[in-house]
Amino acid sequence: MIRDSDVLSTLTATVRRFVRERLLPAEARVEDDNAIPAELVAEMRALGLFGMSIPEAYGGLGLTMEEEVMVAFELGYASPAFRSVIGTNNGIGSQGIIVDGTEAQKQYWLPLMASGAVIGSFALTEPDVGSDAGSVRTAAVRDGDHYVLNGTKRYITNAPVADVFTVMARTGGPGPGGISAFVVPRDSIGLSLGPVDKKMGQRGTRTCDVIFDNCRVPAVAVIGGVEGKGFKTAMKVLNRGRLHIAAVCTGAAERLCDESVSFARTRVQFGKPIGEHQLIQAMLADSATEAFAGRAMVVETARRFDAGERIVQHAASAKLFCSEMVGRVADRAVQIHGGAGYMQAYPVEHFYRDVRLFRLYEGTSQIQQIIIARELLNG
Repeated sequence: MIRDSDVLSTLTATVRRFVRERLLPAEARVEDDNAIPAELVAEMRALGLFGMSIPEAYGGLGLTMEEEVMVAFELGYASPAFRSVIGTNNGIGSQGIIVDGTEAQKQYWLPLMASGAVIGSFALTEPDVGSDAGSVRTAAVRDGDHYVLNGTKRYITNAPVADVFTVMARTGGPGPGGISAFVVPRDSIGLSLGPVDKKMGQRGTRTCDVIFDNCRVPAVAVIGGVEGKGFKTAMKVLNRGRLHIAAVCTGAAERLCDESVSFARTRVQFGKPIGEHQLIQAMLADSATEAFAGRAMVVETARRFDAGERIVQHAASAKLFCSEMVGRVADRAVQIHGGAGYMQAYPVEHFYRDVRLFRLYEGTSQIQQIIIARELLNG
């Protein structure tokens, strides 16, 4: 649902210009420094990018899902690290509060997240808990008007720079029904961070362990004020997040297509540009077709989401296809570039590493397949 096409066109044009004029020239610097320049983060705040999905009533842009994916296509054109800086505030860092939080929780945290004054993070994964999210072991024990949290979360995106965490912890018995969601500020006593992870790709995106050692949080920190609803909250959040990631994958695929076409036009072998060789043309055609298919899937699913339809299967399908698709497009891009594609002087090298993560987080490809099959069989 696009509410005002002119306003959306202006927004996407502004983001497109920002991506090309400010973010693309900074990609090599981010690779070298493993950090997003502070001035670019400030510009993202000024553009309102930290609050794209946060309702206008709480200071955000309040974009519909279709509007959000249109912006995500543009952001995905640059290194994924840039999108990740704002990604948790728009997705898993804020959406739990938006969908299930109390009004007091919304009034306090959402304006701060929308402005970028605080960065939110989502702490679900644990050393022994990944795809099996219902087996969370981090414990939250009631102690008067507080809860005491103990446990470790792993690979938490933006944890090193986060100001607040949405934490999934077990307050009851085994299984998903015993999990509750908490809003835990970074400065809570008993909360500490592990060393920053050294990753294969997505340099500039910081992740690390989040450790709770008798961390006391007030009872009002339970999202929605009710125990046992944390797993359901997480699942609600992941549906929208998966569609957003699918859009980012599509934007990255389109960037890789453009890089491949540009190289194919100028690289000469056997007396002519390699783009005139049919086997190169075949790879270009396959990549462009798959990127187009990804865009169509994402837009269609976003429209269904805005219409209030159940999109569990469609979101999983979009995430599965687009994350796998961008990996194939990246592989072809390196192949088209030949030896140059293996060199850090060309952006396809780091994109090849960066996009691999999309098949793992927000639900692995195998988890998406299980979800799709379950929806088909139970439909």
